[in-house]
Amino acid sequence: MESTLDIFVKAIFSENMIFAYFLGMCSYLAVSKTVKTAVGLGAAVIFVLVVTVPVNYLLENYMLKEGALAWLDPSYSEIDLSFLSFIMFIAVVASIVQLVEMLVEKFAPALYGALGIFLPLIAVNCSILGGALFMQDRQYSTIGDATAFALGSGIGWFIAIVAIAAIREKIRYSNVPAPLRGLGITFIITGLMGIAFMSFMGIKYGSEKPADDSKTGSIEAPINKGMAQTINTNTYKAI
Repeated sequence: MESTLDIFVKAIFSENMIFAYFLGMCSYLAVSKTVKTAVGLGAAVIFVLVVTVPVNYLLENYMLKEGALAWLDPSYSEIDLSFLSFIMFIAVVASIVQLVEMLVEKFAPALYGALGIFLPLIAVNCSILGGALFMQDRQYSTIGDATAFALGSGIGWFIAIVAIAAIREKIRYSNVPAPLRGLGITFIITGLMGIAFMSFMGIKYGSEKPADDSKTGSIEAPINKGMAQTINTNTYKAI
């Protein structure tokens, strides 16, 4: 069973929303022209994920899935409202995004103007809904694990968009071939970054129980000894 720290680290690196699942690519490509706007949108995505995934976890486990309403009355244990999952998840996401939009407009009007239409479009950002659906599919045992996954996913998305924004700011001064300027070179850089992040998939997270080799050793020893005797016999015959 994975620990909360394992879930958090995997969500950032080996299960990065951008480089592992390509979720949220629209905002990732459109709002990554400057680091300032990338930081603002990345922070907003982190906030929305950290709020919506735990809320959707509570909805899933205490209202929607089969038997979730048993805490109200044992007679409700057979009710299954899982068919409402998509609608409820999207409603929660849209509500939180509306709250974020109001806060950014009030306290950071310059950032609100820079993000433009892409701030309200967080509501349809695939990474936000993907976080809720991954939470539902993986059946995390506690709300802490779900929150750790949400925070890790948000930080991973934040790292991805800030990194590509920093590269795109520097690449303006490079001699990029004309056909590749703009999204062309951005796709190439994204692919290279995705290959780099794939290296994290080789890391073993958490403690794994070592295999019991006692039986294997007792079987392999006679086999190896017999093979050695056979080899020696064949060698003597050849001589």
